[in-house]
Amino acid sequence: MLVLIQMINVTFQVYTLMLLIRIVSSWFPQLRDYQWMRFISYYTDPYLNFFRRFVPPLGMFDLSPIVAFICLSFIQNILIHVLISLI
Repeated sequence: MLVLIQMINVTFQVYTLMLLIRIVSSWFPQLRDYQWMRFISYYTDPYLNFFRRFVPPLGMFDLSPIVAFICLSFIQNILIHVLISLI
């Protein structure tokens, strides 16, 4: 069970890192042409777009990634606590 919890933690950390790379890369449009960036965009854009529907931008600032990070952390914590309670 502990291995499963560790795998879930690593998965969430990798996805969080992918989200961070996606957000930072939006400042550099020339990165969109790289294959690794298309890979990251393919897996992170649906998640970010979900929050963009509900969190309107404030001027030039898109706050939806902050909400996305908070929700991802919340989901991770709930999942880990449920698994720990099953031990």
